[in-house]
Amino acid sequence: MLEIRTKTSQAVPWFRNRAVSMVRTATDMDRVSLVVATAQILLITGTFAGFILQSTWTTTLLYGFLVVAGIGWVGRQALTAKVTTFLMTAATLSTLGLIAVFLVLEAIPIFRHAGFGILWPFGSNAWSTSQGQFSLVPMIWGTALTTAVAILVAAPFGVAGALFISDVAPDWLREIVKPGVELLAGIPSIVYGFIGFTVINPYIGNLLSINPGALVAIGLVIGFMALPTVVSVAEDALSAVPEAMKDGSVAMGATDWQTLKSVSIPTAFSGVSAAVLLGVGRAIGETMAATVMISHSRRLPRPELYNVFDSTETLTTFIAASYGHVTPGQLFWSALFAAGVVLLVIVTGLGIVSQLIQQHMHRKLEGSQ
Repeated sequence: MLEIRTKTSQAVPWFRNRAVSMVRTATDMDRVSLVVATAQILLITGTFAGFILQSTWTTTLLYGFLVVAGIGWVGRQALTAKVTTFLMTAATLSTLGLIAVFLVLEAIPIFRHAGFGILWPFGSNAWSTSQGQFSLVPMIWGTALTTAVAILVAAPFGVAGALFISDVAPDWLREIVKPGVELLAGIPSIVYGFIGFTVINPYIGNLLSINPGALVAIGLVIGFMALPTVVSVAEDALSAVPEAMKDGSVAMGATDWQTLKSVSIPTAFSGVSAAVLLGVGRAIGETMAATVMISHSRRLPRPELYNVFDSTETLTTFIAASYGHVTPGQLFWSALFAAGVVLLVIVTGLGIVSQLIQQHMHRKLEGSQ
């Protein structure tokens, strides 16, 4: 909480200074520049509002903005670039805010019907639309279990792969392995899901005598899908460690392994942590692969809650498998948006935690603690 308050107290003066700077820039502009900048702001604001309100003027306003931006680019290039980048940033933040508001508004009916019992893990946790029983607990728990299995795969293998690429592999091998790992991230998730459905599911089912769609199989596939993200981000962090620190460690008599363990990893820990958290976000948000493989049983795993060899449902597969046959306005429809709200909160929380970890490590490395 102290970290958040500190960042907030730092952000307020920054926004104030930026506002003062923009006002000063506006007062220093000549009349033509002021007209061009004002026209761009008004037109793009009108375009955004027209899109939200589904107005027929949206396209006309957008064309008007493009024309004014083109004219400004010819005569006032620096000003046009500054105004355009500012407007695009504002539009991005506004869109994110509108998405969050829309999700919350659409989820309100289900919370009015079931209250926060839809998220309360100590209730019935039953899902039955015919009886008016709605609980997202099985989906949240299924998401947690599959994510845990995926991270047990992606974190150790990803960090190990990043260490090999950055500090162990020779240059010629690094030039082959790194593009190959990054290429894995470009494979569509449906391909991973199809391989999981046709190969991994039957293999694990026969090997362990369990039903298809087990959470362990889904977590295994999602873990390999998250692997390129963890490897790429962690490798970038490890490569950013100054060579002087490594050379100094070796000069003091440390072996390559001791340097790797005591210098490279602690120095790059913030980047490695961010890589793992990004892998968690990828695992939580994965949809198609899990949708193809999972059995879509909306209940908690049996006989134990932590039984990853049983199957249930995740938040993403719940939304993907249900939205096509649900009538807008029903409680079921609202429950889908409630699942989206939960996903948004989780991903936002991961982002905040990642930032706090990075700030803590930066302060530690700078000697402030």
